[in-house]
Amino acid sequence: MKIILLSGGSGKRLWPLSNDARSKQFLRLLTAPDGSKESMIQRVVRQIKSTRLTDDIVIATGLNQKDSIENQLGDSISVVTEPCRRDTFPAIMLACAYLADQSTVMDEPVIVMPCDSYTDSGYFTALAKMADAVSDGVADMVLMGIQPTYPSAKYGYIVPESPCDGGNAVAVRRFTEKPDVATAEKLIEEGALWNGGVFAFRLGYLMDIVNNVRQGAGFNSLRADYANLPKISFDYAVVEKAASVAVVPYSGQWKDLGTWNTLTDELGSHAYGNVHEEATDGTYIINELEIPVVCIGTKELVVAASPDGILVSELKLSENLKHIVDGIGKRPMYEERRWGEYKVIDYVEFPDGFCALTKQLTLRPGCSISYQKHNCRKEIWTFINGEGEIVLDGERKPVKRGDVITIPQGMLHALRANTPLTFIEVQQGSNLVEEDIERFDYHW
Repeated sequence: MKIILLSGGSGKRLWPLSNDARSKQFLRLLTAPDGSKESMIQRVVRQIKSTRLTDDIVIATGLNQKDSIENQLGDSISVVTEPCRRDTFPAIMLACAYLADQSTVMDEPVIVMPCDSYTDSGYFTALAKMADAVSDGVADMVLMGIQPTYPSAKYGYIVPESPCDGGNAVAVRRFTEKPDVATAEKLIEEGALWNGGVFAFRLGYLMDIVNNVRQGAGFNSLRADYANLPKISFDYAVVEKAASVAVVPYSGQWKDLGTWNTLTDELGSHAYGNVHEEATDGTYIINELEIPVVCIGTKELVVAASPDGILVSELKLSENLKHIVDGIGKRPMYEERRWGEYKVIDYVEFPDGFCALTKQLTLRPGCSISYQKHNCRKEIWTFINGEGEIVLDGERKPVKRGDVITIPQGMLHALRANTPLTFIEVQQGSNLVEEDIERFDYHW
């Protein structure tokens, strides 16, 4: 069995902790079995491995999430990056083409699933049943159906041909996409299940579809032509057109932790970070800043503070957050990278167009920033902790706490950490954007 985890989106309903650079699946807020904090993506990978489903996991994601994935999961899991966003059908095609390129046999069952569902062990038992149904030829496409707990208008519905007794695969009669509540009630009476967004199929089945879309295309050619692939969901492009579809039911815990209202139900504590509270009731306080957050007498609120901003909201109204955040449109103030992390301390733009951006960066031991140059800015690095090695136009030299390095515009430079290495970076120029970078070597 191969598993493809879909990792996308920005999770703006969990602002200010999540943003375009740090999606909800990377927030380390959940409690792992050993008491440490883990993210949604770390949790699902741990669950897959602990249930011994498979060690063959591929993550399909965008370029902007690759560093966060490698930072949290290491390099033991394959990552397939989309050159641009094209919806789930192209993303799954590309990941399957990668598996084929790795000499995976065409009869191998492939399961595609979200990376951020909050579930229990029964979910992974259902995944195994889906793979078995594919291997046994029960259907071309096998889906997971979630037992509804209420008539929801947020989910699509799967109507099986017969009752799903015993948890085995049953043929699908029809689909209904996000009905109104009254229709949802009638569907549930018919035995309908929520569409869990999990698909299982033979690799060869999907590669035949890839071949129909792009004759003879392999992984590299498909990726090169990615921007021209149809922008459509996997449900519409494949599932609803499949000749035979079956569903495996699942009735255990299943939650989308995509809003503060749902996430706070699963937090192990009401307070994170530098927090002081008195006489609070049902208030969750998450503080990523060094300065304190104080709450007195608050009820049923979420208070979240990060370098990106501060949220104070009634829990039940926090689902309204997305349309407000869409209008903010500022640069992310905190990012995780493959080498460590950075946060923006200050940004100022003067009337003559001159700009200054100040960041604090921390590199993990043994990690490095690529050999690169910038065409629109100079940088001043002040090292405040740790030891490392810097390269300036091919010349290597050690750096340590107290050193100050000036990097002129256009100079090639790189940095490696020997210990945890923290420095303050001041960028100066007229166009201070992340895209102003020309990389020459990632591993030097």
